[in-house]
Amino acid sequence: MALERMRTLGALIFLLMMARQAAAHGAEAHLFHSIWTIDPWIGTPLAIIAFLYGRGSWKLWRRTGRSRSVMAKRAICYWAGWLTLAGALLSPLHWLGEQVFTFHMIEHEIIMAVSAPMIVIARPAGLFLWGMPDQLRRWTGRAMRRGTVRSVWRWLSGGTNATLLHAVAIWAWHAPALFDAAVDDVALHRLQHLSFFATAVLFWWSVFWCSNHGVAAWHLFLTMLHTGALGALMALAPRVLYVEQTHAAATWGLTPLEDQQLAGMVMWIPAGTIYAGAALVLAALWIANAGRGVDHVQRIRPL
Repeated sequence: MALERMRTLGALIFLLMMARQAAAHGAEAHLFHSIWTIDPWIGTPLAIIAFLYGRGSWKLWRRTGRSRSVMAKRAICYWAGWLTLAGALLSPLHWLGEQVFTFHMIEHEIIMAVSAPMIVIARPAGLFLWGMPDQLRRWTGRAMRRGTVRSVWRWLSGGTNATLLHAVAIWAWHAPALFDAAVDDVALHRLQHLSFFATAVLFWWSVFWCSNHGVAAWHLFLTMLHTGALGALMALAPRVLYVEQTHAAATWGLTPLEDQQLAGMVMWIPAGTIYAGAALVLAALWIANAGRGVDHVQRIRPL
């Protein structure tokens, strides 16, 4: 039965890899020429992590008793993050983002400010391991326990480093020349999304699991400030900065400058509200702990 499932998964991956891609603005292929995107370099990793998490959850669910409620809460967070990530990258929202800068910005903010924190809260690494074949799970577990791997992970997920890496990814990819290049080059476009998601995972991991409440609130506040500043620069710019990204705006009843301004507003206000809200919650927890005389490092409590 397991072998048959693996064959089915392999056949699906093969079909995805054979999908034809259009070579033009927004070069990802669309399923049956519809507004749903089929890109093997996105769909395949999403399918793999869904399969591993689902298999790992099923295996542990049968072995656990009291902790099933904890598993259920984590599963809700994980699948909420996975579904929003898949929706942002494969649904009509992605197709709209190829046409309109505003929708492209909404896609990016979902990836960084919704999907990434939900998946991080779920802490899925253990279930990914349980979803692997036994030999691969043991090898991966040993590799993860190595001192070098642990040191690299601690450095990457440290509060200051993770915040800086995420900031560099956001500002670098929003340089007009690089952003427009990613619109026309599908490989760059994939790398852009991967950079946003990977650094967002590091950032939110540092916020939830590696910092005390006060430090985490500070890093969220800094991220709100610099992303808000970038959004304001786009929204208040007197001329079009992203020529390729906004060239189809007229088809949707917008001028290129209006499209850029709306995209900037999305980054500036709705996304900033998420960071500000999370920072306020953590600041409140920090103050409450201080009032109770708790002076040791306080992290977000596991679900």
